[in-house]
Amino acid sequence: MAGIIGKKIGMTSVYSAEGKNLPCTIIEAGPCVVTQIKTQEKDGYESIQLGFEDKKEKNTPKAMLGHFAKAKTSPKRKIVEFHGINDVNLGDSVTVDQFQEGEFVDVVGTSKGKGFQGVVKRHGFGGVGQATHGQHNRMRAPGSIGAASYPARVFKGMKMGGRTGGDRVKSINLQVLKVISDKNIIIVKGSVPGSKGSYLIVEK
Repeated sequence: MAGIIGKKIGMTSVYSAEGKNLPCTIIEAGPCVVTQIKTQEKDGYESIQLGFEDKKEKNTPKAMLGHFAKAKTSPKRKIVEFHGINDVNLGDSVTVDQFQEGEFVDVVGTSKGKGFQGVVKRHGFGGVGQATHGQHNRMRAPGSIGAASYPARVFKGMKMGGRTGGDRVKSINLQVLKVISDKNIIIVKGSVPGSKGSYLIVEK
């Protein structure tokens, strides 16, 4: 699983060779620095730790300052481990050049948090005009959530109101439409989770 850390810039659209208008997302991917190389002998598994986006030293714990000093790089705001990245050394730079136009990638991000929401927005209940079973005159209410004396409780997993969004989400098989190496930009087809400016993990 080779990949890179990036940041969501926003959405736009591009025209395909056939003249279709394709919605796409612009991602600032890298450059990332190899901040640690984990081995089977020392750590029990193999992976490469990458760091992305500079961070002020005064806002970095001393332990992490020493960690980044080993890689001879400035403190990084976001660090992620990847498997399947080979032939790199501590302190090397990983760029968008590893991606090719036309290939497919997976993008991991944190979805937009929407706070506490009701069942209509959270689970897609019918709402007004499509009254669900078990309610009288409250068209956006959940309705009946269980039986009476038996089982005398509400089963786990019942669709009810609650906190929505803010979850780790993976969008799979997004096509790479364009790679702009000199600006560290990768453009993928479709939408990716998260708001503008949020961190993303792009995996091959």
